Amino acid sequence: MRLLLVEDDLMLASGIKLGLTDAGYEVDWAGSAERALQMLSDSVFSAAVIDIGLPGMDGLELTRRIRQMGQAIPVLILTARDALQDRIQGLDLGADDYMIKPFELPELLARLRALLRRTQASAGETLSFGVLEIDLSCDEMRSKGLHIELGRREWRAVKCLIISAPKPVSKEQLLEAMQGLDKGASLNATEVFISRLRSKLEPHGVALRSVRGFGYRLELMPLLPITCV
Repeated sequence: MRLLLVEDDLMLASGIKLGLTDAGYEVDWAGSAERALQMLSDSVFSAAVIDIGLPGMDGLELTRRIRQMGQAIPVLILTARDALQDRIQGLDLGADDYMIKPFELPELLARLRALLRRTQASAGETLSFGVLEIDLSCDEMRSKGLHIELGRREWRAVKCLIISAPKPVSKEQLLEAMQGLDKGASLNATEVFISRLRSKLEPHGVALRSVRGFGYRLELMPLLPITCV
């Protein structure tokens, strides 16, 4: 996937670009909002990572203009401003998510994956988490090309969990996701389906973790060390 990084700090931009490239993305860099607008007019990007504190036109105005252009790409804004109003303004202008500097690269990668999954889900495409793939066009889950049998409620639950990952999903949200099939379903019934789903995911390296007092989230299970004999 091709990403647009808009950051005027050359050292920070170089570090972010290297991290994104190592993660498998193709990254184009712009040092100003004006340059970014030109690149957006000339090329197609899967997502944009935009710093708010740009010289001249700032990142908030750039985000507003991207939406004015009719660009629907996911926008993740970076900000050193910790004020709630700045974050609200960015989201109101069309940003999809934000991160406060300083941040860790693994979190940036996780947030990008989540934004891209949500975009793919809206387009009715294939989503992935670890070795798992879910095909939204035919309601099917596969692992390394092999079909995994799921009940209808399990399918709705895993779709909701993958779209939200790495963020947790509340029990109420999962219940709502499955309600189309059984209006009489209860929170206790949700736990039964979660237990069944967990047993189907773990053999493929995906853990379904409980978040105390809230709900559940998907996590990749650590690889077991290889012992040489």
